[in-house]
Amino acid sequence: MTASGLRNETLRDALRDMLGKPFGSANVVYVPTASVAEPGDHGWVVADMNRLHGLGWREFDILELNGLPRHMVLDRLLHADVIYVEGGSHYHLARSITGNGLADGFLEALESRVYVGVSAGSMIFSRNLTEHSADVIGDATDLHVLGATTVEPPFGLFDWYLKPHLYSPDFPERDDAWADRIAARADFPIYFIDDETAVRVRGGKVDVISEGRWRFHP
Repeated sequence: MTASGLRNETLRDALRDMLGKPFGSANVVYVPTASVAEPGDHGWVVADMNRLHGLGWREFDILELNGLPRHMVLDRLLHADVIYVEGGSHYHLARSITGNGLADGFLEALESRVYVGVSAGSMIFSRNLTEHSADVIGDATDLHVLGATTVEPPFGLFDWYLKPHLYSPDFPERDDAWADRIAARADFPIYFIDDETAVRVRGGKVDVISEGRWRFHP
């Protein structure tokens, strides 16, 4: 679970290790769904897609979760060795998965594939992805702009919540004081990670891989 993708060699090496083969022998599917709910310039999406594509995959697929038949989406996920889910609106991404009936099939695909989340793509696995956490974190407006007041966690695998882009120049308000305010209100564990960090989950074990900085509040 990354904040900004495979930004450094430590994160790329961790992915190679989990994949167990060279990128050139593997298929990746890139899911941009969360990004389309964000307004404004999308150069960050293009940059991250180019960075991922530049790793030299055997096959690079792009898959939107909305608008396609369910069986087609799941077949494309199953065809990949790595499922890479881009950032944007985690609420739109979660609602796309649940609204299209993809949660069970998605989880089945993840049993034998490597998942890389970017920002929103990393946030959808917490069972605490709810309207309560939206109030705690302070991003309920992002939910309401979608015309929603509630959100259902599509997977609910972890009790901890992940909040990305700590210390990021793109989010200058996300400093230690910001994290302190959230941690003081939260009644659930939170990882705050910067753009050079990932939380890795493998075989039920959780650890942090980083060339940057991060915080965990249990």
